[in-house]
Amino acid sequence: MLTDTFATAITCIDGRVQRPVTDWVKLHVNVHHVDLITEPGPDRVFSSGPSELVDEVMRKVSFSVRHHFSEVVILSGHDTCAANAVSKEEHREQILDGVERILTFRLKVRVLGIWVNEWGSVDLIYDSQAPQTIRSFL
Repeated sequence: MLTDTFATAITCIDGRVQRPVTDWVKLHVNVHHVDLITEPGPDRVFSSGPSELVDEVMRKVSFSVRHHFSEVVILSGHDTCAANAVSKEEHREQILDGVERILTFRLKVRVLGIWVNEWGSVDLIYDSQAPQTIRSFL
């Protein structure tokens, strides 16, 4: 019997990024489904947001990991984010800081940081299995 597989994506509430994130994750992580946890400006939240908010998002991530056996957690940022109007470079730094914060929760999952660029394509900023890699998928 084929078992459904899951990944968990922490992404912005902005509807423009939902499809690029889920499509990229399904293709590059090789899963059937993506549990979406949305928060305005999640890269900012995880890099410098209040612990209470991070803990609430991580409660949902933990639920996905426990109940859907998600083995990959993705933090995303995106171009023209209304909740986090900073430069592309600052977004990338926030993504890197954010994945480091996620790793402190010790979920025993692969952690990815991605950027949805101005063309709606995804750039891989961080992969806990290959932490020095930054790749663009145009």
